[in-house]
Amino acid sequence: MIAVIDYGVGNLFSLTASLKHVGAEAIVTNKAEDLKAADKIILPGVGAFEDAIAKLRATGLVSTIDEEVAKGKPLMGICLGMQLLFEKSYEYGEFDGLGYIKGSVISMRDAEDPAKRVKPDTKVPQIGWNALHIVKDDVLTAPIKDGDHVYFVHGYYADECEDAIVAYTDYDVKVPAIVRQGSVCGTQFHPEKSGNVGLSILKGFVENA
Repeated sequence: MIAVIDYGVGNLFSLTASLKHVGAEAIVTNKAEDLKAADKIILPGVGAFEDAIAKLRATGLVSTIDEEVAKGKPLMGICLGMQLLFEKSYEYGEFDGLGYIKGSVISMRDAEDPAKRVKPDTKVPQIGWNALHIVKDDVLTAPIKDGDHVYFVHGYYADECEDAIVAYTDYDVKVPAIVRQGSVCGTQFHPEKSGNVGLSILKGFVENA
């Protein structure tokens, strides 16, 4: 069973529909006992980091997620949910994340280091399809091939996480697209909005993570 965390952030309907399409039993929940009973957990997310992490902490589920991750239970973050897995975000301030993956989240447009910013005329947020460049073998990338396109919607991206990068996309800057540290993984893009490629990635998580 896959437990999709409901904390008031994320497009839960399309995600659960996609999970069911690939044969997964999925529930949307905000109950600790469901996370403990699940085989795997998914943390979705859209919007701003500060609001999302506050809402997640308000559920009281973070200690349970910590415990399940410590046991090695697979956890997948999607879009903003992936960003929450990192140590910090600098989106409109400085905020602590869950800290499961080393690194921070920075602005595509206004990163402190000019080398980490997109060009002035590049559209931010990045919205649309872009190619994946696979750098590591992983259960998420096993069903797909280098150059496959997926759907992104974001204005911030993960930084200082080179060891965790499974695949990246080019958008003036190198954007980590799939990351993993142990049993914790994440996609910056929306697999549930990425057609057959996205479904294959979800299937890889469901069946092999």
